[in-house]
Amino acid sequence: MKAVLLLSGGMDSLVTTAIAHREGHDLAAMHVNYGQRTWQKELASFRSIADHYAITERLEVNADFLGLIGGSSLTDHSMPVAGADLRGSGIPTSYVPFRNACFLSMAVSWSEVIGADRIFIGAVEEDSSGYPDCRRVFYDAFNRVIELGTKPETGITILTPLIAMQKAEIVMKGMELGAPFEHSWSCYRSEGRACGVCDSCARRLRAFELQGIRDPIDYEVRPQYID
Repeated sequence: MKAVLLLSGGMDSLVTTAIAHREGHDLAAMHVNYGQRTWQKELASFRSIADHYAITERLEVNADFLGLIGGSSLTDHSMPVAGADLRGSGIPTSYVPFRNACFLSMAVSWSEVIGADRIFIGAVEEDSSGYPDCRRVFYDAFNRVIELGTKPETGITILTPLIAMQKAEIVMKGMELGAPFEHSWSCYRSEGRACGVCDSCARRLRAFELQGIRDPIDYEVRPQYID
């Protein structure tokens, strides 16, 4: 079976890639640059991860329209990237409006062309930052959209193997599969050393800390996030 990977270069998409690789799929990797602050580092991570898994069929997409639309601290430089809020229940400023729907639409189009019947995405619901497009119900609905909006013989399904995991469980799964965490990037602010204090860095550092493992990427600071 051929599968398209939505591979951002982050920790979750890395472990999703490791799972799809272990399952023996014929992998094709898609990466989207959408005007985010750390696009160059994320693109480099995408390429490094794809190299590690010997994925030769790749598509790098420019979706700058999401940056032009704005509304997110990841794409609008007039909006500061907020610090960690690990107990927050609201939707953070880093949410890019309807981003994953845009990514999935492009992935479905590519899947139809290359004959893939699976799309893997590293969405996480329980331990995410409150993004509405990281919920299981969203992907269930999008699978129905694919069924209605593609040729009858297409048969594409979105798979979210991490959807019910906590971040610490994702770290452990990645370690079990030998995922190269050193090639991944999660920081929302920096393309040099990870800041260590944005929400994404905090969730990643806490996950490694809970497993008693040192995160292999470089940080400006490494706060302790376990209470």
